[in-house]
Amino acid sequence: MKVVCRGRARRARAEAHRRKLTHVARSAHVDTFTKENLPPRAQWPEFLFDLPELAYPSTLNCATELLDRHVEAGTGEKRCIVTDRETWTYNDLLTKANEVAHALIEEMGLVPGNRVLLRGPNNPWLVASWFGVVKAGGVAVTTMPLLRKGELETMVEIADVTMAICDHRFIEELDAAAPDGFQIFTYGGPEQDDLIKVAASKRSKFKNVATAADDVCMLAFTSGTTGKPKATMHFHRDVLAIADTFARHVLRPTPDDLFAASPPLAFTFGLGQSVVFPMRAGAAVYLLEQPSPPRLLEAVERHGVTVLATAPTGYRAMVPDLRAANLKSLRACVSAGETLPKATWQAVHDACGLRVIDGIGSTEMLHIFISAAGEDIRAGSTGRAVPGYVAQVQDPDGRPVPDGELGRLAVKGPTGCRYLRGDRQTTYVQGGWNVTGDVYVRDADGYFHYQARADDMIISAGYNIAGPEVEEALLRHPAVAEAAVIGAPDAERGMIVKAVVVLQPGADLGPEPAKTLQDFVKSQIAPYKYPRAIEFADALPRTATGKLQRFRLRATS
Repeated sequence: MKVVCRGRARRARAEAHRRKLTHVARSAHVDTFTKENLPPRAQWPEFLFDLPELAYPSTLNCATELLDRHVEAGTGEKRCIVTDRETWTYNDLLTKANEVAHALIEEMGLVPGNRVLLRGPNNPWLVASWFGVVKAGGVAVTTMPLLRKGELETMVEIADVTMAICDHRFIEELDAAAPDGFQIFTYGGPEQDDLIKVAASKRSKFKNVATAADDVCMLAFTSGTTGKPKATMHFHRDVLAIADTFARHVLRPTPDDLFAASPPLAFTFGLGQSVVFPMRAGAAVYLLEQPSPPRLLEAVERHGVTVLATAPTGYRAMVPDLRAANLKSLRACVSAGETLPKATWQAVHDACGLRVIDGIGSTEMLHIFISAAGEDIRAGSTGRAVPGYVAQVQDPDGRPVPDGELGRLAVKGPTGCRYLRGDRQTTYVQGGWNVTGDVYVRDADGYFHYQARADDMIISAGYNIAGPEVEEALLRHPAVAEAAVIGAPDAERGMIVKAVVVLQPGADLGPEPAKTLQDFVKSQIAPYKYPRAIEFADALPRTATGKLQRFRLRATS
């Protein structure tokens, strides 16, 4: 274990938090930082717990329900985590998580409420560390493994983090970002104080801290698609709620399922698909540190993955290989992170017959709240409100608009937005609704159809043009691998549609490639929507989770 020493101010502040005892009803937190930095209650969204499965007790540690419960029920020898090199049972994971909890308390002095930064790729010890933190009453702050010093400094400062667990291969940037007094456990390395060695010396039994259902157990940072990331705060009950809504009613997992997913655990889509959903059901997960589309397909063929999750770009990359792939084990494919273009959905279906489950979620809401599965899926639609949630399309004043009209998406359910130090809380939460920043249309059957992010709507010569619609039209051309559409300033029209296009390898669009694509788009959608400017690029700017960063493209337009 390493302790970084660079001055005294932060150490003193962290120690003050650690010692401060502020009574909050039912809370187990000794370090009350998260409680003190929740938004005022009046700024919270309205929460709904209408389903019987959402009636949680006031004292609840989500690790007990996701992990300990299976061992107590006698299914501890069932596989839990599978990798290319090893398989962990539920007994194995419980033992290691308990040992990590002891190590955090005995070696680092963790008290309930302390934030613990987690850094590493998707592997068993990252999962054990997450559970160890939560069992001990800590607050898990899982971060993308490829974040750099400046990004980590921002997160450490926002969340007032004083300790971390880090895969030894990713220590350099964290070490550089660590303030004075910051304690770091590395794992997987040769050092004698490596967490794996230290944990092995600890007791294998641990009594989980009796946290309140509404104690914060995790901080999740938004992915930075619009700039500086924000920290969202989620309770123990929230973690179970995403499993008891989307997973239970849409994915319907069984103990025989084997999950696999590309998103890192720091992305709440990944945490749900790779930890919460399989373990709530007593199923297993196949973890990949480098989950490229070919590796995901290989996992399906070699290991019998039954539930697969990745972003739309991942599915599009798989299309050429789907016809020849052995997908007989695969029963469900989930797409999230950004909108699933109808062209991509159709290409997957045409190639292998699978009906990809689309869904919209957000870091603020923790996971997916609109979706559909099986025969209820309608290509090009995100779906309907997941049981447990309600959704509306509203006008700017918060009034519902008639079906068929554009408006902003608003949602309520058992989860909702609570920003840490939430200076943007009243932007996201309005009138009790979570206003996601997405523009949608709802049809007469209650299906929601994505149009654009609110800031992706382009008004050109008086016409409202949704950037994603133009992107989808471009993606129908066989020469186009990726496309991003933004509005660019124009003296005559106010804004024009501009497309940034990545071509397929070896693609030949002739002597006038831009005109070729412009003419193609005019043949696919209303001609006034065509991109009047087209720029060709080698790649599009994306976050670590694969989300397109349109704000970076706008900055150069």
